[in-house]
Amino acid sequence: MCFSLLFFANSVLLGTGLAMDAFSVSIANGLNEPGMSHKKECLMAGVYAFFQFIMPMIGWLCVHTMVSIFTSLQRYVSFTALPLLAYIGGKMIVESVKKMRSSGEGDAAAAEISTAAGMLDFHTLMLQGIATSIDALSVGFTIAAYDTQTAFTASLIIAAVTFIICMGGSKIGRHAGAHLTDKAGILGGCILIFIGIEIFCKALFSCV
Repeated sequence: MCFSLLFFANSVLLGTGLAMDAFSVSIANGLNEPGMSHKKECLMAGVYAFFQFIMPMIGWLCVHTMVSIFTSLQRYVSFTALPLLAYIGGKMIVESVKKMRSSGEGDAAAAEISTAAGMLDFHTLMLQGIATSIDALSVGFTIAAYDTQTAFTASLIIAAVTFIICMGGSKIGRHAGAHLTDKAGILGGCILIFIGIEIFCKALFSCV
């Protein structure tokens, strides 16, 4: 398949649509950690971009190798996003409440510990990456007609768009989080839970 302007435009639009959940999570992370370093921002956006790249490729591979099994299971995969994001968001809210209590009691050491605990770790980042890219598995169906090279290129474009969008989301969250202080973590946690519910509802209605 030749690479046309329409192909690149479609891939960019597809990447933009798929990146919206990751964009929202990036804002939530920025809210929770206003002091996030540029290196960590790049790591976060890179992880989300990686999963947005690998998920369509997995979906494409499944379509070409085990169509019947994947067709019956893919609509239910999105339901796993809610428990993942609810867990991460709930943890973020609890840690933010602990941080507020510690600050209120004037216990600097406890506040410092809570702040460190509320920072984005690699385990949480991987869970977020999986949860926000689950929808991208279904993209394997939309690019099923592509050959390997074209599918790989489309997935790379989706990943690049995701990286750029998530970097922007993180900066927005960090800027807002610097003004909201301790309450930012609670807002960020609520955003994650809301995203999980939104993904769950989309999957639920697609099964009806």
